[in-house]
Amino acid sequence: MDRPPIEIRPMTLEDIPAVMEVEHASFEAPWTRQAFHNELTYNQFAHYVVVEHEGRVIGYCGMWLILDEAHITNIAIHPDYRGQRIGQDLLEFMMATARLAGAAGMTLEVRVSNKGAQHLYKKLGFRETGIRPRYYTNNQEDALIMWVTLDEKINHRTGN
Repeated sequence: MDRPPIEIRPMTLEDIPAVMEVEHASFEAPWTRQAFHNELTYNQFAHYVVVEHEGRVIGYCGMWLILDEAHITNIAIHPDYRGQRIGQDLLEFMMATARLAGAAGMTLEVRVSNKGAQHLYKKLGFRETGIRPRYYTNNQEDALIMWVTLDEKINHRTGN
């Protein structure tokens, strides 16, 4: 299947209803509208983007940029659009954005049961660095902490 044409752009408050559709289709314990509103309105470290296909929000990603570190807070692609490299393109976009902002590394947490996401993160150079026991409050599942050094990623991707 060909990847549909996509556009990645900054998330706005007007995107929250569409983001909530992706959120509810993607997670058992979704974030709330208020959580996204607070991130966009009050968090000076937050950078959120949406992925659109033909004017429809089909995914999103958020990160915090604090000093020289980027932290992915949330990433999701609507189930109807998974398996088409959209998540990979989105995460690569966020990695490039973080590098341009001066981040030396990026971290994220992922459910230990989410092998598909872990595979993508490892493909992009992330390494397992630890466990956060009972991190997910809805079922007490552990989170795997993953980290990538962005300078290393540049060298790995360009072959330099």
